[in-house]
Amino acid sequence: MKAIIATGGFDPEAPQAFTEKELPEPEPRAHDIVVRLQAVGVNPVDTKVFDRLAPGQERILGWDAQGMVEAVGVKAGRFTPGQTVYYAGSITRDGCNADYQAVDERLVAPAPASLSPEQAAALPLTSLTAWEGLFDRLGFTAAEGANAGRGLLVVGGAGGVGSMVIQLAAWAGLDVTATAGRPESAAWCLEIGAKNVLGRGDLAAEAEAAGLGDFDAIYCTTHMEEHWTAMARVIAPQGSVCLIDDPSGPLDITAFKQKAVRLCWEFMFTRSMFATPDMARQGEILQQIAGLLDAGRLRPTLALTAKGLTVENVRQAHQRQRSGTMVGKQVITV
Repeated sequence: MKAIIATGGFDPEAPQAFTEKELPEPEPRAHDIVVRLQAVGVNPVDTKVFDRLAPGQERILGWDAQGMVEAVGVKAGRFTPGQTVYYAGSITRDGCNADYQAVDERLVAPAPASLSPEQAAALPLTSLTAWEGLFDRLGFTAAEGANAGRGLLVVGGAGGVGSMVIQLAAWAGLDVTATAGRPESAAWCLEIGAKNVLGRGDLAAEAEAAGLGDFDAIYCTTHMEEHWTAMARVIAPQGSVCLIDDPSGPLDITAFKQKAVRLCWEFMFTRSMFATPDMARQGEILQQIAGLLDAGRLRPTLALTAKGLTVENVRQAHQRQRSGTMVGKQVITV
């Protein structure tokens, strides 16, 4: 099979950073399915994993996929060959920048029937991150309209994760305020369910000027260090803050002490990385997401499609991801 290989020790734009190789098709482990890929998504985790590769270390990146089941492992029973599925997979295994991928079936769900392969491939990682952060970490109720009257601030609303957080939160009845740095980003946030949008400047001052604040919860998807003090000012006493960003160094959590704020992390790969007893919950969540998409309760977030899994398309996708200006998601067809 064809695979795009990332190699550590090089600038991401260097010719040696990404190369095409022919590899054997993967063999399924006991609980695996093997998927013939049709479309793959690109996320910040791709660039982060690339940056952490040791010089000369090779990896297949990519943790967002849609495709057709080709084979199943001896203990796999949820899917049969020919079914169309979507998933994010596990960061501890080869990614989806290839013709075929083996993935644990417990992390997989039938793809949304109403979406194209490209639209479906844009969704798993960000949808899982948004769902787990809102409902597993922040503790909101995962039901339509169930959290009416409660306020949520989404820091970084127009990106892939933020776009799904806004939509799921609005579906669950929360009053959503989002931050956005550009007019087109602000317009997108309002279009998908945010009631208010703040800029990326002095977050606390803007919120106070708009008569906003005392948010029941904050979902911070980016730039946590920049907004750390401001979040402590605008969070409600006994509120909760969910973090997914990677800080460059230690942060002073005492800023949140007087308000008795609960700080929590969301990392979508935790369940698969540690093979937690509830690992199959990710497949279940993706099935719920598919149902909401097919019912028109959620919108796909695909913004850009590159045709063909080539070295150049992967390289350009990484460049766009690093720019920090993506609104929605980008996908590469296979």
